[in-house]
Amino acid sequence: MIGSIKHADASPGGKGAVMKTIAISAIVLSTAFGLANVAQAQEARKLFFEGDIVRHALENQAGPFCVLANQFKRKEAVAWRIRVLEPDGKIADNTVLKSVVVVLGNGQKLPARYGGHGMPPTDHFWSLHWEIPADFPTGSLGYKVVATMMDDSTVSWEPFNRATTQLSVIAGEPAMKTAVAQ
Repeated sequence: MIGSIKHADASPGGKGAVMKTIAISAIVLSTAFGLANVAQAQEARKLFFEGDIVRHALENQAGPFCVLANQFKRKEAVAWRIRVLEPDGKIADNTVLKSVVVVLGNGQKLPARYGGHGMPPTDHFWSLHWEIPADFPTGSLGYKVVATMMDDSTVSWEPFNRATTQLSVIAGEPAMKTAVAQ
């Protein structure tokens, strides 16, 4: 017969095919919901990073300070200014994050603190500064920023991996302020 199906299932009353279909549908749906929950959990762990590195002011050194730079001499200080955002765009401050740490390419870890900047504060973000030791080797020095959430999960960010754009330590002495005759 064309257009009809004879005995789709050998079980009594033909209910076996319907039950199998329902069972398979339930498995597919629960798998889909399970994958959706995993995706949502991974999405919830995403953070967005904004930031830069600038020359930090040290006593008796000539500026300019707080201007973008990626080349620093030994005995100068590098300042990291870091803003971390949640997926919804809200600031991830010290009530959202347990810590923010800069990890230098040599493994040294530098903790940042969250706070206001300027007198009076005009902006709030994570920051830290690191004075380059006098005997530190010259060359490019990679780094990454690691944010630790309150549940101890971490999210990392690294800048571009090009030697010419990375933090570099160069030879020379920092420019010092000149004494003003009195």
